[in-house]
Amino acid sequence: MIDLRTDTVTRPTEAMLESMREATFGDDSRDGDPTVMKLERLAAERMGKEAAAFLPSGTMANLVALLAHAQRGGEVLLEQGSHTLNAELGGIAGIAGLFYRGLPGRRGAMDVAALREAVRPTLRNQMGTALICMENTHNRAGGAVLPPAHMQAVYGIARDNGVPVHLDGARIFNAAIAVGCEPGDISRYSDSVCFCVSKGLSAPVGSVLCGSAAFIERARAFRRMVGGNMRQSGPLAAAGIVALETMVARLVEDHQGAKRLAEGLHRIDPSLVDPRDVETNLVRVEVRKSGRRAAQWSADLKEKGILVSPCDAYALRFVTHRHVSAPDVDAALNAFAELWTKS
Repeated sequence: MIDLRTDTVTRPTEAMLESMREATFGDDSRDGDPTVMKLERLAAERMGKEAAAFLPSGTMANLVALLAHAQRGGEVLLEQGSHTLNAELGGIAGIAGLFYRGLPGRRGAMDVAALREAVRPTLRNQMGTALICMENTHNRAGGAVLPPAHMQAVYGIARDNGVPVHLDGARIFNAAIAVGCEPGDISRYSDSVCFCVSKGLSAPVGSVLCGSAAFIERARAFRRMVGGNMRQSGPLAAAGIVALETMVARLVEDHQGAKRLAEGLHRIDPSLVDPRDVETNLVRVEVRKSGRRAAQWSADLKEKGILVSPCDAYALRFVTHRHVSAPDVDAALNAFAELWTKS
């Protein structure tokens, strides 16, 4: 099977496995673990923040950030297609006790004028804005990268109104590679940021939440509350360290694979995808013209040895990663082309 469903299927490298065997086994929820603390220091440094906390997943990192930033009953403003609103099972309301408002956007970038109108103070007869969230890269927008000028504008509005900003940077290293900058140049427009080491960076498990020292201290308490203390997590952190030290630069190869895929699909039919929209390692493919729903496409491609995920009723998501070679991309294109001719 050629697995193009997600980059979380990446397997650890031999260097990661070796580092896991040599890792320390302190209790991270009690006295702390030296390997975990090393990963946290490295992550905070890369993001330009004071401190960091290691968590099991990006979804939990976003949830803990919501809890640490905002009081129950406040309102969170996010782009309407954000992962937090669409793929985290309502934790923002069900667990954090926060209201939310999804704002319109283009390619994951919320409308700045709409944001400016939506931010409001807490009064006796209105709920105030507790937090603003951004996502970079943006999952549902096909791995789109938020323009730095946009992030700066959002952060400026937030600062003018005394509202904190959280950045869901699950694939922030992909964004940095695409823009040609350091990840800290992106996270500077947020008060907190989380990123995954378990996607394109190939570590088996984990995300890191970064922010000020005071914020991370609050976050650690909420991490415990939602069951995120991992006890002897040194081996997992060890793999994360290797991921940050050795796996970032190669992400450009994933971007090249995605572009190759998008260009091939565009040749099959221009309605499928515009290669100019593919900036990182995600390719959103619109199959409405075929008359068949995405779930059927996914099932048909699976029969041909290609695994892909529906991301909307008539849209598929292809994700390239280090286990997907150029010949794999070509095989996926051949399978897709054969099915397309039968549409």
